[in-house]
Amino acid sequence: MIEFVAASGPRLMLDETSVLDIGGCIVEGADIAPKRAIPDDGDPRIDHSLEGFLFTCGPDHIRHRQPIPGRDDGKVYPLHGSASGHAAKVLWTKFENGNAECRADIDITTVEGLPQRIERLWRIDGATGEVRLEDRVVNTSDRTVPTFLMYHMNTGGKWLDEGTRLEGRMLENGGFPWTFGEEPGGIFCVAAPATEEGFAEVRLGPIAAIGGRTLRVRFRVDTLPHLQVWRNQKAPAHIIGIEPVSHRWISRDELEAAGEFNMLAPGESRSYALTFAFL
Repeated sequence: MIEFVAASGPRLMLDETSVLDIGGCIVEGADIAPKRAIPDDGDPRIDHSLEGFLFTCGPDHIRHRQPIPGRDDGKVYPLHGSASGHAAKVLWTKFENGNAECRADIDITTVEGLPQRIERLWRIDGATGEVRLEDRVVNTSDRTVPTFLMYHMNTGGKWLDEGTRLEGRMLENGGFPWTFGEEPGGIFCVAAPATEEGFAEVRLGPIAAIGGRTLRVRFRVDTLPHLQVWRNQKAPAHIIGIEPVSHRWISRDELEAAGEFNMLAPGESRSYALTFAFL
């Protein structure tokens, strides 16, 4: 793990063994990532990624396993796509004037054997403590392919309490307690309108265990037009996931039939951005 910290804001542990995703996220001395309080989905890549605070789903698939059309060898699109488990090539890390930056390339081979690349830039603003992630997904194969992306941001439920709420313009009545739905968990996916500068915003808080701070997440809606939220309190799991996502929650077949695939020709790219801060 690479310790990534600025003059203010969270202390992050970036996982160079898997996409340079966030393993630990330490706020007020507490690492709020779920660690082992997660469901076992039978995929060691995802078990590792889900323990962390943020992992990247895509670029070939984002949700549950689905058969690959035309294949008779039993291969499926893997849970949350092919990205997890691919090592990052860190190009540079800078700590200047209280700010932090880290730039990396992640070369991915999809389950279909196709090369794809994520060009990743992490920043922490030392003045505000806000973390910013910018990704450019490049189709480095010789085929035109659909591309998908979801950021799976995970907070351990043990850090939350009865006063913690989800709030955002995209949510019913503007928000509700984090323990939404029926026990032991639930999931929903909604369209996420922009609040300012082309970004949507959702908040989780206040969180008494980290000094009453609230997690504010903003994400770029031209390429991440939906917000998915998932929670699972079925032991040993104790987790909530805030998940900005490129596509609504239906099957690949339905997305394709509706003309909602985002296609990348060889050499083409698609960009995504997300920020978060603890206020």
